Amino acid sequence: MRQLLLGLGLLLTLATPHASTAQAVKSSTQPPIIDRELLFGDPEISGAQLSPDGRFLSFIRPFNGTRNIWVKGLNEPFDKARPMTNDQARPVRSYFWSRDGKYLLYSQDKGGDENFNIYAVNPAEAPATGQPVPAARDLTGLKGVRVQIINAPLTDPNALYIGLNDRDKAWHDLYKLNLTTGEKTLVRQNNDRIGAWEFDWNDQLRLASRSNPDGSNEWLRVEGDRMVPFYKTSIDEQSGVVAFAKDNQHVYMMTNMGAGRNLAEIVLMNPATGKEEPYQADPLKRVDVGGLEVSEKTHEPVFVSFEDDRMRRVWKDKAFEQDFATVSKKLPGLDIYPGSHTTDERLWLLTATSATQPPVAYLFDRQTKQLTKQYETRPKLSAAMLSDMRVVRYKSSDGLEIPAYLTLPKGVVAKNIPVIILPHGGPWARDSYGFNAMHQFLANRGYAVLSPNFRASTGYGKQFLNAGNGEWGRKMQDDLTWGVKYLVAQGIADPKRVGIMGGSYGGYATLAGVAFTPDVYNAAVAIVAPSNLTTLLNAIPPYWEAGRKQMYARMADPGTPEGRAALDRMSPLGSADKIKTPLMVVQGANDPRVNKAEADQIVVALRDRNYPVQYLLAPDEGHGFARPVNNMAMFAASEKFLASQLHGRYQESMSPAVAKRLQEITVDPKTVQLVTKTNVK
Repeated sequence: MRQLLLGLGLLLTLATPHASTAQAVKSSTQPPIIDRELLFGDPEISGAQLSPDGRFLSFIRPFNGTRNIWVKGLNEPFDKARPMTNDQARPVRSYFWSRDGKYLLYSQDKGGDENFNIYAVNPAEAPATGQPVPAARDLTGLKGVRVQIINAPLTDPNALYIGLNDRDKAWHDLYKLNLTTGEKTLVRQNNDRIGAWEFDWNDQLRLASRSNPDGSNEWLRVEGDRMVPFYKTSIDEQSGVVAFAKDNQHVYMMTNMGAGRNLAEIVLMNPATGKEEPYQADPLKRVDVGGLEVSEKTHEPVFVSFEDDRMRRVWKDKAFEQDFATVSKKLPGLDIYPGSHTTDERLWLLTATSATQPPVAYLFDRQTKQLTKQYETRPKLSAAMLSDMRVVRYKSSDGLEIPAYLTLPKGVVAKNIPVIILPHGGPWARDSYGFNAMHQFLANRGYAVLSPNFRASTGYGKQFLNAGNGEWGRKMQDDLTWGVKYLVAQGIADPKRVGIMGGSYGGYATLAGVAFTPDVYNAAVAIVAPSNLTTLLNAIPPYWEAGRKQMYARMADPGTPEGRAALDRMSPLGSADKIKTPLMVVQGANDPRVNKAEADQIVVALRDRNYPVQYLLAPDEGHGFARPVNNMAMFAASEKFLASQLHGRYQESMSPAVAKRLQEITVDPKTVQLVTKTNVK
């Protein structure tokens, strides 16, 4: 309950753009080329958080060229803000206030290895002599350990409940961390395959979630030293506790358990008896429930959200609903998302955005009803530069309807134009409506951009999700191929100028696209992409143990002959001899999810048949790039590469730092050597 998650970010200085084309897409009404750094560079300000008492506003902004945390008085101008951190190795991507507002807390890993430690800085503390910021303390100070943040207790604001996998790499023990001293006190040793711990409104440990060896999941009551099961879902079902109810006895649980329940809904569950009663399902019967907002002040539900073509909400708190309607009238056409708030829930930070509006932060006072703009994340991007996003639907190879988001370039007649298919990662995730830097980047270069929510995407019910089981490279790939067919049939796509680009699973789909359907694509950019599903599964991090059996069920089990044969069939590496599409491969050397070997294998396979392949390898990155200079180098190289094959526009210019970095991370395929490494649990 109330888990705190940490995200990613980007940065760099601006360069003057200069457009070039290979058989350029030209139009007198086409907008100027947008500098890639306006889209992928560091937001001017982002990530604002209100201090619990509302006296201060913190946010992320570059300091000495790298994103760090800043603080100002709530009513002070932003130029009066003071930097709180000075991390120059990697950007600070996310953070939060301690419950009493005494500390700012954030986590960092090393070079993208995803072994996070927790750091604290006291904003009231003066910097040491000669130092620009107060000292940041490493509260956990562990190496090779992934620290989880589990609960920030309201009843003990000087503490965090955290998970540590220092004893067992696969499972996290539960500790209580003292924020002042850094002392860690063991609360519960995890000998029971526990993947989640849940606390009630009094911050008492009440529930736990156990991942069974067969892939099923059980919810347990914590009763002293005992844990008693009360709810179980199969390997093809999902359930999760959202929050305790106001009575502190029942819980709101999100579930799709049962043969008669396709769409996930929220039920009110009694852990003492296991009995459930309906609370909220999608009234339109279209999508899974997305989330439930519960007031930490009243412990009452505020709204239930549904991620459909666009966000929908069912309001439970009428006063909040009226306030939201007031804000919505002042910000027409924008999707509004509540964010940080004060402990008394009077002041809220809201984010307003749309496909053509990068996020804008507003402060809303629920008492005075005053709405005050705070900042724009990307003020140099105007709606006139950007392209709208729309939902399309088409049938796949077996008739399954695939929802997708389509962005068309401005100033160009959308007939017979180049196209980029942009599959999302996961694959157990989904694309959503909103400002999408990749869509805007590619559309500005003259491409139609399609992001399909292929089968196995989440949010559309368990039948749609489970339709992807065993279908990597097959029907899941058909869902992309038939997206190309749809755009060709609509007259939008030039079938000789179709590209595919994606990261993680999207990178796999990119490799699968060029390996299994070699006549469909004319250019491909595969980012942190699995190429050999057997080596991928044999090298997954130990702390993914809770989901291992489910990954096997959704892909194939490498522990069986049939599973290994299926993984071989679904692996692009096995069909590398069929690839005839120009390909760029991008990888982080420290990636714990998709090891560097995945990129090396496909690069070597193409090299050994004398097929050209471009390879970018960042030595200081993991699963996706966090350092802006690496991102900018990747996008500079990829847009030029795509333009050379698909004849879209591209920006020739780049800063000297980016040009230098691009040269440093560009690898000659002749130098790549495969390293045999065993990492099988």
